[in-house]
Amino acid sequence: MTLPQSAASAVSASAAAASSPQAQTNAPVERPLVQYKPKALSLTINGKAVGPMQVPEGLMMIEFLHEYAGLTGSRLGCGQGVCHACVVILDKTDGTSEEMRTCITGAHFFNGRTIRTVEGHAKRNEAGEVVELSPIQQKFLEHFSFQCGYCTPGFVNAATVLIERLKREPVAKADVESTIMTALDGHLCRCTGYVRYYEAVKDVVMTTPGLVKDAA
Repeated sequence: MTLPQSAASAVSASAAAASSPQAQTNAPVERPLVQYKPKALSLTINGKAVGPMQVPEGLMMIEFLHEYAGLTGSRLGCGQGVCHACVVILDKTDGTSEEMRTCITGAHFFNGRTIRTVEGHAKRNEAGEVVELSPIQQKFLEHFSFQCGYCTPGFVNAATVLIERLKREPVAKADVESTIMTALDGHLCRCTGYVRYYEAVKDVVMTTPGLVKDAA
């Protein structure tokens, strides 16, 4: 099939324009959504120094824990900072502690800082075997607080932060339940309806000396 002269001229002109330096300059260039650049990272996890190691800049902390530190106890749930299954404990220099959501916090935010994951609560022997659970972990078992257990690491860390705060700032007995509800409010559980988690934490609070101002 032979194109009309006018059409053939148009095709030739289009091809010439596409091959010109100007067209090549204006052509769209595909770029990756994220350009990972290695950056040194050092921190303390569960009492042990980690790093320095080269970690992609922009990597979320949950991925660092799983893929670089070999600590898979922290769970990736929603990936949006809503469910709190991924939280770790950030230990501050003033002796206080707080929860940090690792699915929305970059690994390099923790550079030079100290954190605890769920793996760091139980006591272990020299072989690394668990020999004694923390009070929170033990009460969670005794109260059958969880079923699938996916959210449990987050609840353990939240309750631990609460207990540590109450050791510094005891709460009135009348405020125990509301204090626990506030501390655990951000954590989602799709199995047990939360009741047994709350009961377990209340058990620890009420039986640990010094946490409640007017406890009998």
